[in-house]
Amino acid sequence: MSLRLSTVILPHRRWHEGAAGAWQRAEQLGFDTAYTYDHLSWRGPFRDGPWFGAVPTLTAAAMVTGRMRLGTMVTSPNFRHPVPLAKDLLSLDDISAGRITVGIGAGTASGYDATVLGDPPRSPRERANRFAELVRMLDTLLTRPETTETGTFWTAHEARNLPGCVQQPRVPFGIAATGPRGLALAATHGQAWITTGANGLPADDSAVAASDAALATQLSGLDAACVTAGRDPGSIQRILLTGFTPEKNAILSSLDRFVDFAGRHVALGFDELVIHWPVAGTEFEADPAVFETIATQAPGQLR
Repeated sequence: MSLRLSTVILPHRRWHEGAAGAWQRAEQLGFDTAYTYDHLSWRGPFRDGPWFGAVPTLTAAAMVTGRMRLGTMVTSPNFRHPVPLAKDLLSLDDISAGRITVGIGAGTASGYDATVLGDPPRSPRERANRFAELVRMLDTLLTRPETTETGTFWTAHEARNLPGCVQQPRVPFGIAATGPRGLALAATHGQAWITTGANGLPADDSAVAASDAALATQLSGLDAACVTAGRDPGSIQRILLTGFTPEKNAILSSLDRFVDFAGRHVALGFDELVIHWPVAGTEFEADPAVFETIATQAPGQLR
């Protein structure tokens, strides 16, 4: 049993007032990857407070770290156009010397940054179609020196991406999905698959078994999608973004509790767990000392 342990650092602090130090500390603690959320604004106490852009944040993080991978958790079509996004990812890959992973999801249906550009709320089918088009066009843009393509949602005309990515054939994609279409997209284009678990379960320990069963179903669906795509199911990384299963952030209350949680999910088939960097006074509050103990000791206990 092995585990890659990663973290997601919210972009809610000024760079020179604590944010830079968090990214450096994450590397010192041995995290495999440090992600940040790619939103223009976010929910709860963050809605009316400071919130910075993912691409500049990751660029700055690349300059103060040297080993740890960096990435988005996750980018969505809500406000991203694939042509400038591809250029940003190409640049991040170069600046970080090949340490970028791009997590990509369908985006929320409404609220926050779903309608910030003035677009009306989209149907589930439209969102799925737009998600698939973003992933396919990004794949093309990042693997060819020049792209001309007309889609339903976006157009690229002689879009040049030279000299190409440091990571070949392109930066890896982590596809966030739970339904059949999204899992098929992950199986076709993803180097990793991302989930937060099942929606609609009670936020307490009574739903743990149901959560584990739902995740097992998602994992089986991914395996089946890989087989349909003619791909070895073992070739795709399986990532769980924690904090949204029934136990919520209580899994960070002690090393033993986290190891129990992590062990169950590694046994289900996950090979990377992502935990939230502590943010006091929010749903991601955690004792910093316990958090650091988990970061440094949990992976070894799970080997």
